[in-house]
Amino acid sequence: MAATKEPRPCSIADALALVGEKYSLLVLREVCLGNGRFDQLVRNIGAPRDILATRLRRLVDAGILTKRAYSERPQRFEYRPTQAGLELEPVLLTLMEWGNRHLRKDDRPMVVEHICGHELVPLVTCQACGDPVQHEDLTPHPQSPGWTVTGPTAA
Repeated sequence: MAATKEPRPCSIADALALVGEKYSLLVLREVCLGNGRFDQLVRNIGAPRDILATRLRRLVDAGILTKRAYSERPQRFEYRPTQAGLELEPVLLTLMEWGNRHLRKDDRPMVVEHICGHELVPLVTCQACGDPVQHEDLTPHPQSPGWTVTGPTAA
């Protein structure tokens, strides 16, 4: 019998296991936009109610969203991002910018304005030097056994 190989430890895989499902990211989009009530989420996302309820429960359990009652009769809740949820907003903005640039060049459904009054174009920069991050400038250094890398590949 062949032994099953364990996947290598990966923070990307861990994050995707929690928020990588389509409706989870769309819930985060809506909550960050201030649309945290269940009926708003159903309408804006288009997810089946049972699937949406499951995703909301997972995001609350993981500490990404909080749940707060806004009506007692009938009992209704709204969802808001926690600090961990807000820290995912740059990921959503970067993903949106990529989609605008590569998938919706002439039909951008959303533009985000920065406090300075200009349209936000997200950019990943190095915290130490402030330079924009470019693929050819990166060198991976695996910290877990089992990883092998040959360095960045050219496009």
